Amino acid sequence: MSHAVNLNNWMYSQIEPYINGRVLEIGSGIGNISQVFIKEGKDIDLSDIRDQYIDFLNDKFPNNKVLKIDLVHPDFDKVYNHLSGTYDLVFALNVIEHIEDDKLAIKNLSKLLKPNGIIYILVPAYQFLYNNFDKSLFHFRRYTKTTLKRIFHSNLNYLKSWYFNFAGIFGWYIVGKIFKKKIIPESNMKLYNFLTPIFKVLDIITLRSIGLSVVVVFKKF
Repeated sequence: MSHAVNLNNWMYSQIEPYINGRVLEIGSGIGNISQVFIKEGKDIDLSDIRDQYIDFLNDKFPNNKVLKIDLVHPDFDKVYNHLSGTYDLVFALNVIEHIEDDKLAIKNLSKLLKPNGIIYILVPAYQFLYNNFDKSLFHFRRYTKTTLKRIFHSNLNYLKSWYFNFAGIFGWYIVGKIFKKKIIPESNMKLYNFLTPIFKVLDIITLRSIGLSVVVVFKKF
């Protein structure tokens, strides 16, 4: 994703309408999306579960808080009590599919929100697209709008959902399903980044009714 600046900016533009106050990113990785928030002057805290990424993020973003957060920690309430009710927006992009107990992850994530806070989740779409890429990335599953909404609890109010990145379906299917590749070639990402402006138009044409990813937005009571 570091070679996909246009894609990262596109993903940010999808989140932007929900940005308000203090923001937390779950699963920041190497900060590809975080750096867009920081460039735009947003108040964002970063997080990851892996120590190597925590160290990397601290070095890359010395002026931002970096947290180690495990959404399915057995003592979540005790360990993360100091973060309870802290954030106006918590978002996770391509994270929840890595967690076996996704319902528990969402339940705990919601505890970090202030009242009326927003959860924004993006995950891979459609189980029929599950392939070697997913296996190599340790994905437990892919989702639809319906299956994604099911993992949210009753203390959260559904706002909106849509599919994202229609054009990405074809590359994912051909390279991962037909050619059975386990990693996305760097050249493919560079080409995709170049073509992103066209792909944004395709999402408008398809009314965001189908895509490689699915997004859902909920609000805490």
